[in-house]
Amino acid sequence: MLNTFRRALVTNIQYQQIRLGHRIRGKAPIYCRTIKERLDELNYKDEIYTTRIDIGLPMVKSSSSEKRNGRLEHIKKIKSDRTLEKLAREHKLTVDLLDARKEWLNTLAPFHKKDIADHYGVFEHLYGEGYFLPSVNLDISYDMDNGSTLPVYTGNVIKPRESLQRPYVSFESDNDTLWTLVMTSLDGHLTESDKEYVHWFIANIPGNQVEKGDTLVEYLQPFPLKGTGFHRYVFVLYKQNAKMSYDLPKVTSASLENRTFVTRDWYKKNQDEITPGGLAFYQSDWDDTVRDFFHKTLNTKEPIYEYDFPAPYIRPQEWYPRRKPFNLYMDKYRDPKQINKEYFLRKLKNEDPFKKPPPPLKFPNAHAFPKGMPSWLKLHERKIRLGWGRVNDV
Repeated sequence: MLNTFRRALVTNIQYQQIRLGHRIRGKAPIYCRTIKERLDELNYKDEIYTTRIDIGLPMVKSSSSEKRNGRLEHIKKIKSDRTLEKLAREHKLTVDLLDARKEWLNTLAPFHKKDIADHYGVFEHLYGEGYFLPSVNLDISYDMDNGSTLPVYTGNVIKPRESLQRPYVSFESDNDTLWTLVMTSLDGHLTESDKEYVHWFIANIPGNQVEKGDTLVEYLQPFPLKGTGFHRYVFVLYKQNAKMSYDLPKVTSASLENRTFVTRDWYKKNQDEITPGGLAFYQSDWDDTVRDFFHKTLNTKEPIYEYDFPAPYIRPQEWYPRRKPFNLYMDKYRDPKQINKEYFLRKLKNEDPFKKPPPPLKFPNAHAFPKGMPSWLKLHERKIRLGWGRVNDV
């Protein structure tokens, strides 16, 4: 009888999964899925829609042995130079940043730019599943009023005031090649979130002479709306197989209706004749020039976005609220304008334009309160002495 009771007790404990005096909810750990299995289930994506396609120019590949031999020769040459070693020991060795940047552009720059563009979702919002390695370096810069230039890299911040005029664009190219340069905004469309505005479109650029290309869409300044954060403005350089006559209307005005653009659809239509090769983009947020753009250029009211905070929840009143200061509890259910008025009148009560204000108490907490003062009023007076609370906001 006793053994039967023990077996039943053990079975009951195993069934209830009692561990250290607590009942475990759900299945036992030996039957549950691991965290990795659960995350894989939640983050599952169909390969048909997530497989990425390289749509860019082919990279010039060199054999690994050539890279290794060139690296070894370079290291051997540096180690054999005693002058460099002496300067390094004396902390006088300088590095030519231009040469370092040139080496970076020829080796790792396309991969770094691709990773940064993926981080900002540029390829996803431009081409969907398509991507490319920016093998052609785009040097884009805006001229400033003080004679300096502001370059466009990969995601740096440029204000609308600094990008009012068209930028200067340069890149390395053969004279017998044709290019197309397109600048679009990925976040700025006013009515359709899945579309873009084309800010600049130049086709049939001979070599790297951008000024000799066919300008189909004149340059338009960025206009990130107030309250919408940072907007992405992307420059993409396409290599043409032949001279192109795109089926696009020529836009010379600032009309936004004619600038609606979808890069994915446009590229899908012309993908047999053009190939993306260069990429640069920057971010921009609102400043005063955006208001001037809407008022003076578009002759319309500027849209402003603000977060609509929901009204705070106030629980129903209680007959006997416990452990709550009386005045603060009652202020929750009064008109805020009336409360501000009372604080304002109380603040003006002791103000005299012909007398100096009395000096504040040197040690506010050291002064005793009158006998018989309720606790909620003591807290109120202490806040007034210390300058805490709503009275400072009125």
